[in-house]
Amino acid sequence: MMCSWARARHFLRAPGCRAPMCGTLHMSRATATPRDGPHKNKVAIITGSTQGIGLAIARRLAQDGAHVVVSSRKKVNVERAVEELKAENLSVVGVVCHVGKEEDQHRLVTKALEWQGGIDYMISNAAVNPFVGNILDSTAEIWDKIFDVNVKSMFLMTKLSVPHMQKRGGGSIVFMSSIVGYNPQWGIGVYCVSKTALVGLTKVLAPTLAPTNIRVNCLAAGLTRTKFGNVIVKDEARTDFILKGNNVLRLGEPKDYGGIVSFLCSSDASYITGETIVVAGGGMCRL
Repeated sequence: MMCSWARARHFLRAPGCRAPMCGTLHMSRATATPRDGPHKNKVAIITGSTQGIGLAIARRLAQDGAHVVVSSRKKVNVERAVEELKAENLSVVGVVCHVGKEEDQHRLVTKALEWQGGIDYMISNAAVNPFVGNILDSTAEIWDKIFDVNVKSMFLMTKLSVPHMQKRGGGSIVFMSSIVGYNPQWGIGVYCVSKTALVGLTKVLAPTLAPTNIRVNCLAAGLTRTKFGNVIVKDEARTDFILKGNNVLRLGEPKDYGGIVSFLCSSDASYITGETIVVAGGGMCRL
């Protein structure tokens, strides 16, 4: 039995590490079925999880023993992600899900129930940003679309998942926010407001769900090399400015977030709820 600190280091180590502290979970993907780990027999559903940060989270939870349902809007992306993860001997299925559509939200939950009979973790990562420019030029339609996907869908996915977590004695919910929720960037103002709202949603839901042994936490990601982050990364001047306030002096990579989410879902984080963990290289993060 690993001590609490040793297990915490397990979650935060670099994926694929072969140092002695890594235990046996990542010893060989070819011989890793069935896979033990801190999330053995747990079931996770993840929105927006076929590329970038979402895919990295799906991979890490599955590496740590969970059965994972990945999802995104495009069937081709779902099929590619499932094929990629199954090639690593990970327990995963996929479903097409546009989280802004009620029928798709239900389809994602139903897939987990039909496949594994329950839900333990819900990680909400899907987000959109269809507008770049002066926030005063944004329209009501832009606000509706961003908040429908980035905020409202996260709440509705929580409502759908909670009854099934209760049947299993509890669970963990993680919302993916961003450091721009604390430190807004010009040109993506509406998106920034939606990410600030997730910090508030976390604070409201945590005490509401605490009596049911369901924890709610949030992760605020820094500027990361993903397709989604390209709107900022391609602006070299802005990227350089952001990096000047980053103590690690580099952009984030999708793999930087998987271990943190795995930890937040684990029993080692059983005394953590209602918190937002900023994973942004030490960037400014005060509301």
